[in-house]
Amino acid sequence: MNFSKLLLYIPGILIFLVGSSQTRTWLKTRKPGSSDPGTVVRCTHIVKKDKKGRVQYDYYDILAEYADAAGHLRREVFKSPSEYAEGQQVRIYHASGAEKSYITEKEDEYVLHPLVMMIGGALLILLALEENSGHEVPAMACLAAILAGSGVSLLFHYIKLKKRNLKSLEAEVIRTYSRQISKETKILRGNKYTAYPIVRYTLDGRECIRRCNINSSQQNAFKEGEHMVLYVDENTGNVYEKNASILHAVFGILLLAAGILAGLSILSVVL
Repeated sequence: MNFSKLLLYIPGILIFLVGSSQTRTWLKTRKPGSSDPGTVVRCTHIVKKDKKGRVQYDYYDILAEYADAAGHLRREVFKSPSEYAEGQQVRIYHASGAEKSYITEKEDEYVLHPLVMMIGGALLILLALEENSGHEVPAMACLAAILAGSGVSLLFHYIKLKKRNLKSLEAEVIRTYSRQISKETKILRGNKYTAYPIVRYTLDGRECIRRCNINSSQQNAFKEGEHMVLYVDENTGNVYEKNASILHAVFGILLLAAGILAGLSILSVVL
């Protein structure tokens, strides 16, 4: 098998690995008793520098209170890169195995469901295998399934967000969190960073702080004092960064239609 044929497997392998990792996280967070709602009692900023003044550690110690399965109030300290306001409502995910417990206020916002990603990656690998073997019909069947499945997932994502009837929530950028993703080398010039906006907003009369998922490679992309729009589900109190986008519905319909046409083309070949 030549090198060009081996390259066909790479997209499927990468998508399968990402999808399987997301699926494991998705399944763990939905196990009964895997998490509890909690309240931030105290938030302490911890910064440690070396003798030359370079930052070694920069994180927050979060003291949170929650009720366990037996109804007993418990307090636990969590290390987090994100800041939280006192009294802010969070969700505490409990450790399993060698993992550590952590807190978050964010809900998973998967455009493509993790299971769809994982299955799609597996189908891409199978597509490459059938294509390299010269089996056109099975390869077309894999392609049709990938297109239709992606379209259905996008439409489901759009409908799910639409049903939530999210309301706009005004937020203010209070600073930027920068995470270094690479260091300067002989090949790459300059250190590379990813910047995330940290915003403050008021929900149910309480001040809340959130490090958003949206990001930029530009350090000055998010300026202090700028306003952003978040979205709140008034039934659950969950805050999201994105609302239903008509583009997701359009692309979903187009992908689903392409998958159906690919399926019909298979029937024309078989029959």
